[in-house]
Amino acid sequence: VQLQASGGGLVQAGGSLRLTCEASDRTFSRYAIAWFRQAPGKEREFVAAINWSGGTTYYADSVKDRFTISRDNAKNTVYLQMPGLESEDTAVYYCAADPRAEVHMGIFDYRYWGQGTLVTVSS
Repeated sequence: VQLQASGGGLVQAGGSLRLTCEASDRTFSRYAIAWFRQAPGKEREFVAAINWSGGTTYYADSVKDRFTISRDNAKNTVYLQMPGLESEDTAVYYCAADPRAEVHMGIFDYRYWGQGTLVTVSS
């Protein structure tokens, strides 16, 4: 499956963005999907994940209670709603898919990766 991430951009601190991860085919509806991010000079880190049905979600502590992950399987799309952005959220955001359907938080759990979308938060 091919993933296309979009929705990044430049925003002031306190602003909001919604990232979109769109998949190329309907097998997407059976996959767990996660968002990871990589800031300059840092390792890629887990942000949020959602299982195949949308019934289970996980969040990193740094974004819990701020970001919301959701999915629309009819549109082969997963969203990451990001209100209250902070300068520390500046990174390239990647979506990834795991055919095992249930959520995991490790980078190596995800087989398919999108190309990334840049989020820049100015303070």
